[in-house]
Amino acid sequence: MPRKYTPQRYTSKGEAAAIETELLRDYRFGQQQLIEIWGQACALAITKAYPLGSLTKKQPTVLVICGPDQNGSIGLVCARHLRMFEYEPTIYHPKRSSHSLHQDFTVQCEKMDIPFLSYLPTEVQLINDAYNLVIDAMMGPEADCANIKEPYSGILVTLKQIKIPIASVDVPSGWDVEERSQDGINPEVLISLTAPKKCATSFTGKHFLAGRFLPYDIQKKYELNLPDFPGTDCLVEL
Repeated sequence: MPRKYTPQRYTSKGEAAAIETELLRDYRFGQQQLIEIWGQACALAITKAYPLGSLTKKQPTVLVICGPDQNGSIGLVCARHLRMFEYEPTIYHPKRSSHSLHQDFTVQCEKMDIPFLSYLPTEVQLINDAYNLVIDAMMGPEADCANIKEPYSGILVTLKQIKIPIASVDVPSGWDVEERSQDGINPEVLISLTAPKKCATSFTGKHFLAGRFLPYDIQKKYELNLPDFPGTDCLVEL
């Protein structure tokens, strides 16, 4: 009997926070465990959106821009897995968190000989020439997009001018979680984590849902109506 179609549910900022709290508190997931799941799934989404053979530059270079909070940690994990998948990531991580988890993920990247930039060129052509794409892992759902401080406000100005593709993790930096920002960056790819956020309803690019681990009781409680994942994949294109 065919499954009855139910529309995809997009979560609010409050719902996203509540789901994560339940995973950590009631289901005893560890924060490091969740970040690892999400980061690996993000790397897999990049391999589907931008396979090695499709990259236009001689080297499979990728610039990963990481923020100071959880999205930044996910970006670090994504970079490490991309290195394992034979891409050549470079990380720009202007304000490193003092959180021990964040420091652990940073050390793991350093031990993989992934280079870290000391500054982001303001000359956008240098970025266009050096990298095939940019992964935006700056600001997650918890960010206050109305009060973006330096260095991130300056980075957003640069990202609005580059010509190479941008892939954003969970929420494009500068967007409100609840709605698309008219003044924000315009990513080609969006990788939603756990469940897509309300701002993604107007997203017209390539959209992946990453992280096939959410307990069925949580899916049911929040009426997420998650799509069927193909085979044993941990991500699905929406």
